[in-house]
Amino acid sequence: MPEIKDSTGAAPVRRRLPDERKALVHHFNVGGYEGYLTVGFYEDGNPGEIFITTAKEGSTVSGLMDCFATAVSLALQYGVPLKILCDKFSHTRFEPSGWSGNSEIGYAKSLTDYISRWLALKFLPQASPSPTGAEAEATASAPASLPGNELVVGQMDAPACKECGAIMTRSGSCYRCANCGSTSGCS
Repeated sequence: MPEIKDSTGAAPVRRRLPDERKALVHHFNVGGYEGYLTVGFYEDGNPGEIFITTAKEGSTVSGLMDCFATAVSLALQYGVPLKILCDKFSHTRFEPSGWSGNSEIGYAKSLTDYISRWLALKFLPQASPSPTGAEAEATASAPASLPGNELVVGQMDAPACKECGAIMTRSGSCYRCANCGSTSGCS
């Protein structure tokens, strides 16, 4: 079989993990579907592999999650940045989906959505750029509470959008999804 090379003519190099390594095990629950995510680390503390064990061993979902974990692990070991993987698989939508019980994630649109978003929260720097120039002046002079914002505050009882899973906001006596625009049945 011919050797695979990149556009520069170099063959990709796999950075294997040491035989003994530190790992983190995380229990997850997405819409009642439970499992464990194990993240193995390089000596420098960066993730180098993941394993996903679901409660329904032998099921199609379990098999697919095992394959997903293997693909992500190989990508990490061949140098694909974790950010690219998390960006690609976050917000993918398929069953099982549902509330995660993780306050930082909330509703997970799929197991890959939950796992990607959890990995990003845990291992990627959370960027929040500070405003500059005119943005900084506008922010400094803005009132602490803008009229109409009370509709957004306290939406903890709002339903999840049936189309995309985002939390809807009240619009009169109905709810509207700011993510995809669908409504809870009102016009």
